[in-house]
Amino acid sequence: MNIFLTVLEVVAPVFILAAIGFTWVKLGFDYRIEFVTRLAMTLSVPCLIFAALMKTQIAPDALTAVSLAAISAYGLVTICCYLLVKLGRMDLRAYLAPLIFGNTGNLGLPLALFAFGDEGLGYAVVIFAIMAIYSFTIGVWLVSGGGSLIKVFKEPLVAATLLGALFMVMDWETPNFVTNSIDLIGQMAIPMMLITLGVAVARLKPRGVGRAIVISILKACICIAAATLAGVWFELSAIPFAVLILQLSTPVAVTSYLLAVKYEADSEVVAGLVVVSTLLSVGYIPLTLAFLI
Repeated sequence: MNIFLTVLEVVAPVFILAAIGFTWVKLGFDYRIEFVTRLAMTLSVPCLIFAALMKTQIAPDALTAVSLAAISAYGLVTICCYLLVKLGRMDLRAYLAPLIFGNTGNLGLPLALFAFGDEGLGYAVVIFAIMAIYSFTIGVWLVSGGGSLIKVFKEPLVAATLLGALFMVMDWETPNFVTNSIDLIGQMAIPMMLITLGVAVARLKPRGVGRAIVISILKACICIAAATLAGVWFELSAIPFAVLILQLSTPVAVTSYLLAVKYEADSEVVAGLVVVSTLLSVGYIPLTLAFLI
């Protein structure tokens, strides 16, 4: 019972905020998802990342270990998902990127914060940054054939990650009035991302739900297994090990749907994966957390 209540305290705020966004749209209220997403990704999330990294106290060896573990885990996920797509004779452009990249921003960051506090958020931000760089290069290339490494460093969240990492390593701090301002802007990020997730799910029109259920379950199993193997191999301590599993086990990201629309891949199939995997995560993420906490 204690484990159940602990997990409920972690996941309930996340899914309640997403449900608010879902209900908001179903009631017919306006929500400009493009504006909110741009505000989050260019301002509030970079501020959240920079502040989290600047304040976190992660030992250099632990930071190196979790970074290498995340890179290795994503490598394993990529190989396994590529084989899954090929064996299933699925469209590579439509399926592979959504299977690799989870919703580490909208769901992973708040879950890590609520479950493991500021230390957990620090590790989650590192893993999120690695995923974002991978997504903006290989991920875009998979969908469109036109990923660019130079474009990555123009993204505010990548710049915030690199700058935050520099401040963390050098043990620098911004003046208090600047830190307070960055904190205030960053506090918008998590509730805004969660409500936007609910809005996006409410507006999607999925196709192939039955197939999406099977694929989403396989994706969750592959990602959890890969994160577990990488965590054990690099001998991660309890909190980074748990955060690595949590981040990689997140459902298909809404950005995968947006990329599919932009580059004219099969967006309805991707929409099905987003909706189904997000709904399934309501069940398997609490179970995963029950083993991790």
